[in-house]
Amino acid sequence: MLVGCQAYQAKPLDAPAHIANWHNRSPDDESVRDFARRLALQESNPSVFNPADGLTLPEAEVVALVFNPDLRLARLRANVALASAQHVGRWDDPQLAIDVLKIADSVANPWLIGGSLALTLPVSGRLKVEKSRADAAHQAELAGVAESEWQTLRDLRMTWLEWSANHLRLQETERVVSALDAIEETTGRLAEAGELPRTEATLFTVEQETRRAHIIRLRARVAEEEQELRALLGLSPTAPVRLLPGAAGSSNTRPVPKLEHTNPTLIRLQSEYDVAELTLLREIRKQYPDVELGPQFEREDGQSKIGLIGAVPLPILNSNRGGIATARAERELAGAAFETGIERIEGRLATLRARLEGARAARAAIESNVVPLVDRQLADARRLVELGEGGSLVLLESLTRAHQAKLDLIEARHNELVTENEIRHLLGPGSR
Repeated sequence: MLVGCQAYQAKPLDAPAHIANWHNRSPDDESVRDFARRLALQESNPSVFNPADGLTLPEAEVVALVFNPDLRLARLRANVALASAQHVGRWDDPQLAIDVLKIADSVANPWLIGGSLALTLPVSGRLKVEKSRADAAHQAELAGVAESEWQTLRDLRMTWLEWSANHLRLQETERVVSALDAIEETTGRLAEAGELPRTEATLFTVEQETRRAHIIRLRARVAEEEQELRALLGLSPTAPVRLLPGAAGSSNTRPVPKLEHTNPTLIRLQSEYDVAELTLLREIRKQYPDVELGPQFEREDGQSKIGLIGAVPLPILNSNRGGIATARAERELAGAAFETGIERIEGRLATLRARLEGARAARAAIESNVVPLVDRQLADARRLVELGEGGSLVLLESLTRAHQAKLDLIEARHNELVTENEIRHLLGPGSR
């Protein structure tokens, strides 16, 4: 019995050591490279993982799967379920009972000694069901880990898309400010020569300062989103990594024939329903009694007695009615969660596909019609001002319209990519 017992070992927390390890994390760590190699073996067209020249979105997804803090907790919770599954279903430990009595009166043999060893025989089959249920619970936890991984990649992609779009907005606004610098110099000379009212020349300065203030806000937003990305990647704010903005569209947004086989949430809900089924079966098996049986020894009046001791509970009062009723209700709830999950996801997919169609049409219209038109108008207005033929207000209006058209194009493309990412998230990894 002493050999079978385990000893306790303390494991105190070491915050300074963990903080030091966290600050030393890098996308170039061997653990990340090894994971990237294993992922590449599963892909038909594997990409090269090389964070030394900057981290692209596909490379960042690999880093997040390794270092993201929420995923670490999810995997550790799955290990708890695994530890339970590995040891559930064992027989109960035998019970050793010893009775020692002494007769108070003076007799030849005053000592009464008795002992028994009771074993619980699981004839109800409950232990086998508990083992199956523990395995199913572990599978449900693993399905939850897969769901968390997919959700983390979705959040990373959403934040990356917004960060990349703000990078483009920042570049476009800086380009406009540079253009205004050149135009302000020209309009200033024209105003001093009396060929242009100074009030009109001042409008260019006002517009320039307004855009500079906008640049300050965009730079702050880009810096904030970069820190959000680092947090999703599980990297410290000062980790040696360079993030590269930009993202391609989803490779597949078409319907899939078996959504319940690809969507991680539906897969988890199916696993939880399997656990509820086995929970009900376990509670039903509990109403059938297990048998306690074992040898018994007694010594009385100098005579030894050997026999058997047995006990069988009679399921006539309780019969585990409460446990069975609760398990039935939980199974109904798990089934409804799966069914309503299908309804919600199918409805959401229909909404997103309609939105995607509109986003693509809006982006195409701005790209093919609005942007070329305002660019041509801006070039004509700039030529008139340079020739000294007036039209400064037309130039300013053309410049702001062209800038707004570029921002609208960035926004339209961003909306298209975000919608594609939402559809990709609902279709699941199996749809890629």
